[in-house]
Amino acid sequence: MEIMQIVIIGIITAILAITVKKQSPDMAAIISIAGSVLIFVTILPMLSGVIGILSSIESQISIDTAYVVIVIKVIGVAYIAEFGAQICADAGETSLASKIEMSGKIIIMVLSAPIIVSMLDMILAILPS
Repeated sequence: MEIMQIVIIGIITAILAITVKKQSPDMAAIISIAGSVLIFVTILPMLSGVIGILSSIESQISIDTAYVVIVIKVIGVAYIAEFGAQICADAGETSLASKIEMSGKIIIMVLSAPIIVSMLDMILAILPS
C-alpha cells in the first residue's frame, strides 16, 4: 500500500527534521524538502494511472483530444503549484508560497480558456436568436 510508504516517509522526515532543527535549522529545511520530494516521487506512478483512465474515457466517448490534453495539463499545474507552495510554506516562505499559488491559478485560467470559449459557443448555439 502506497499510503503506508507515504506515512512512513512523512513520519521519519518529521522526526529527523525536529531532531536536527535545534542544531541546524537550514539542514532541517533541507530534510523536509527532501522528504516532500520523496513523497511526490512515490505518488507519480499513481498520476500516470489517472492519465490512462482519462485516455480510455476519451476513446469511449467522442471528445476532442485537445480538451483532454488541456484537462491533464490543468491537473498537472494544480499539483505542481500546490507541491511548490507547500514546500515554500514549510520553509517559512509563506509569501513566496502564495505567489506560487496565484501563478498556478493564473496559468490554469489561461490553459482552460479554450474550454470556456467552447462552452460559451455551445450555450450561444442553443439559445434562440
